[in-house]
Amino acid sequence: MSIRTLGFFALLAALHCNCAPALAQFETRGSVFISTEPFAIATGDFNRDGSLDLAVSSYYSVFNGVTILLGNGDGTFRLGGTYAAGVQLLYIAAASFRRNGILDLVVGDSLSNDVYVLLGNGDGTFQPAVPYPTSGNPFAVSTGDFNGDGKPDIIALARPASECACIEVLPGNGDGTFGTAIITPVPYNIDGYAFAAGRFNDDSKLDVAVSGAFGSGAQVDILLGHGDGLFRADGYYEVLGSPESVVVADFNGDGRADLAVGNLAGESVSVLLGNGDGTFQQAANYATQYPSWLIAADLDGDGKIDLAASNGGELGIPAGVSVLKGNGDGTFQPGVFYQAGREQVSYVAAGDFNGDGRPDLVVADFIDESVITLLNTGVVSFSPTTPVNYPFQVLGTTSPAQTVTLTNTGTSALTISAMKTTGPFATSSTCGSSVAPGAQCALSVRFSPTVLGAASGLISIRDSASSKPQVIEITGAGTVVGISPLSLNFGTQAVGSKSAPQKVQLTNTGTTTLSITQLIDSGNNPDDFPQTTNCPKSLATKASCTVTITFEPKKTGACTGTLSITDNGGGSPQTVPLTGTGD
Repeated sequence: MSIRTLGFFALLAALHCNCAPALAQFETRGSVFISTEPFAIATGDFNRDGSLDLAVSSYYSVFNGVTILLGNGDGTFRLGGTYAAGVQLLYIAAASFRRNGILDLVVGDSLSNDVYVLLGNGDGTFQPAVPYPTSGNPFAVSTGDFNGDGKPDIIALARPASECACIEVLPGNGDGTFGTAIITPVPYNIDGYAFAAGRFNDDSKLDVAVSGAFGSGAQVDILLGHGDGLFRADGYYEVLGSPESVVVADFNGDGRADLAVGNLAGESVSVLLGNGDGTFQQAANYATQYPSWLIAADLDGDGKIDLAASNGGELGIPAGVSVLKGNGDGTFQPGVFYQAGREQVSYVAAGDFNGDGRPDLVVADFIDESVITLLNTGVVSFSPTTPVNYPFQVLGTTSPAQTVTLTNTGTSALTISAMKTTGPFATSSTCGSSVAPGAQCALSVRFSPTVLGAASGLISIRDSASSKPQVIEITGAGTVVGISPLSLNFGTQAVGSKSAPQKVQLTNTGTTTLSITQLIDSGNNPDDFPQTTNCPKSLATKASCTVTITFEPKKTGACTGTLSITDNGGGSPQTVPLTGTGD
């Protein structure tokens, strides 16, 4: 199911970095696999060890509704417990419902009429989920004191089956239990997508902004709080298509709450500056690709609030995060894109995950079923920003080097005191002990697998840019499948004609029989690269077989294909890129 059909909600306090201004360069430095379509993330120190942890809601939640990832303090995470809750979970929030300093969780089930509360034990584990009813499908949830009694409440955006959306406050009893929902229908008959809470006027009561669709239009509705869990309508403002996330922050430093709305179909962020009396100025729009979620934080430590949008991507378009730097006057610079994940990144959250005083980012990769950390590396820029990956390498051999370029983007020399590599990887470096301002150096990484299957490691760099090590994730897979050559280029070939054949040889370098289950062209132009093979389903140890491929272009221009080999030899499927040009 595409996340394009789902509504997105945001409520995240702006972060401030108590450190020297940085460039807010973000690097993908860690990922954790979660097998049930991770959708949204709540951050907090759930085991009270001083490092931020993550609670991840799963869209396919029959078995693992909420997954806990415990922070290692360096920007990486390890799997904690999993907890059943509901059927199809979307958004999740953390708060201390018992006011005892221990964080609890609330999550909305989009296929039932319940929110689920998981009380924390203070050690990173949680008690079984307890349901509390709402009037409809409560896909968006958060917390706050909406009735003024000093106890945290749950607030949900619910969609009753036969009516439009409702804002529902479940009053907290202060002991981790909650009362009957207090319901306010969302005005103007909009189909609510997301909401955020803040104080929009000067009465000290929490108000709510709800984004959604009305007919063919899109808007954000303002609901001013009565202080008793109910709200009254106070106008609406037009935004662009599919406004599926909302965030509240002070973007121009005037002490008044402003709004930013992520417009998924409109491929933009709408910024509405607040007047301080519950009204807002008309939206100013900033382009960004498919913003599936939006947060506000001072990401570069300059005292000005920035925006980060998770870019959901589409087929053939990479996913990741765009950072829109705030100018401090309510305007924003064009977004800078950082690739992370594959096609559908559903959520982004912020926190200092490696304890260096700078806010980092974490995203939920809905399609690849992983949670990815992007560390704020400040004046140290790495290229590429994605992890170093070796899809397959024959056991007992060493890969060619892959290079990571380190650039000192600061104004003073970068001192490097230590560099360490873990796992079956080795790193050599031209960096030395100091990198001049604006200068670059290279880290050359090689992979020497000794066991079959997946391998992982880290390059850890201690430098003067951060009080914590910078880390670069490395992944790979050991295999017994020897492939030669590793790519084929057929050059230029007349359309409608056939090239001379080229061969790819497969060798079983292992000590047991290799089972080959599939040989296919999985690329963009499979009909252009027909193949034959003498490879059996079982290939004896030390034996070889061949795949014969020709190029038969159907149209002019560049053509690409991929020979994909599925087997039990490790690193499967192994792939061989195929290229040619039709003339």
